Amino acid sequence: MKIISFNLNGIRSAQSKGLAEWVKAQNADILCVQETKAQPNQIETAEFEDMGYVSRLHSAQKPGYSGVALFSKVQFDTVICGIGIDEFDYEGRFIRADFRGVSLINSYFPSGTMGDVRQGVKMKYLDAFYNYTENLKKSQPNIIVCGDFNICHKEIDISKPENKKGVSGFLPEEREWVSKFIDSGFTDSFRHFNKQPDQYTWWSYRAGARKKNLGWRIDYIMTSKPLDAAMQAATIHSDVYMSDHCPISVQLSLK
Repeated sequence: MKIISFNLNGIRSAQSKGLAEWVKAQNADILCVQETKAQPNQIETAEFEDMGYVSRLHSAQKPGYSGVALFSKVQFDTVICGIGIDEFDYEGRFIRADFRGVSLINSYFPSGTMGDVRQGVKMKYLDAFYNYTENLKKSQPNIIVCGDFNICHKEIDISKPENKKGVSGFLPEEREWVSKFIDSGFTDSFRHFNKQPDQYTWWSYRAGARKKNLGWRIDYIMTSKPLDAAMQAATIHSDVYMSDHCPISVQLSLK
């Protein structure tokens, strides 16, 4: 099974740049996307449905903002939109689908770059997300978390870390949260296979950052420890230019 996660920075823009064709070429079983920036009636799902995908959408109530979606060839047993807290569910940040004894979570974590208020919202979401997965693990040991965490975990995950001190996305308390989350029983799938530096998933549009590979690795697919043996590969698709992010993927052998 191949699962792709991709912050699109606008699904309509990405579709105009060949998103469906790329997903088809990848032969993905499940596509998790973040930051759709569209209402359900604005998202063209037909091209995915023609390829055998079923769509599940959770948009923000605010037009042109946030939003997550799933496109799957796998039949889901249950789909839950929202983490259960109105403040975050209003922004369309969380969708969970259960299938084949696995819970798949697709989430777009808040950014704190707009100031202290939004940083506070981000930290509150991190606490809520951690508590959610802790409770979920009591009944479901097999969990896959896909999404834009808006956090670089370690210095290897960001270009020129010495210049990023005090910057949201690389704050000590954010990085400590990622460590705590992993220590609670998750594996960073990409780092499970690849320990090399200069591996990023987001680049600023400014100053030719992507051409210079001055980036941040803020997009993750985290898998719970019981799935370690099922992981076969994890990839950052940095050659895909449809967003300021690039897609990431993981391949697992699931019964």
